[in-house]
Amino acid sequence: MPDIRADGLAFQYPDQPPLFEDLTFRIGHGTTALTGPSGSGKSTLLGILAGWLRPSHGDVSNLPSRTQWVLQSPIGSPRRSALSHVELPLLAAGALLQDASAEAYDILARVGLDAVAERPLRHLSGGEAQRLMLARAMAAKPELMLVDEPTASLDATSAATVIEVIHALADIGMPIVIATHDLHLADACRSRIEVRR
Repeated sequence: MPDIRADGLAFQYPDQPPLFEDLTFRIGHGTTALTGPSGSGKSTLLGILAGWLRPSHGDVSNLPSRTQWVLQSPIGSPRRSALSHVELPLLAAGALLQDASAEAYDILARVGLDAVAERPLRHLSGGEAQRLMLARAMAAKPELMLVDEPTASLDATSAATVIEVIHALADIGMPIVIATHDLHLADACRSRIEVRR
């Protein structure tokens, strides 16, 4: 897939000052940190990359059709196991249960959750739940993954574990864009886009 390109990107809500102007960047495979102060438009830019919002000015090209958005707060079924959360997108894509289970377990191992594969979501720690959301998004095999503030609600130890996982995903065969205030997380990414008013 060719790099995602943005040229002269700007966004402005009606009767409001621009959130950002004249953003030009390229996003390739691996991890890209999206940084900037609160209110600078990071989530809005994620929405543009997801195809949910149109920029006020400028162009974005080569946006993929299959995008997964990992929200800041993990969302799932509290009683379902970690494994079943990752199996679901594989089953929805037509995989047989045995094949989906094997692939889901491999994905959980990649994010360090194989030991808690049978544990229900409600019994996972905050860091484990956030890594599960990354694993579930990976199982959907998107062409672009958008991750919104994955360490914002975590303690330092859990945040460090999530950062290690994201760092390990740098070689994955798709772009991963991560909106964050966490400088340690930003430093673990391959590239960075800074959004300022």
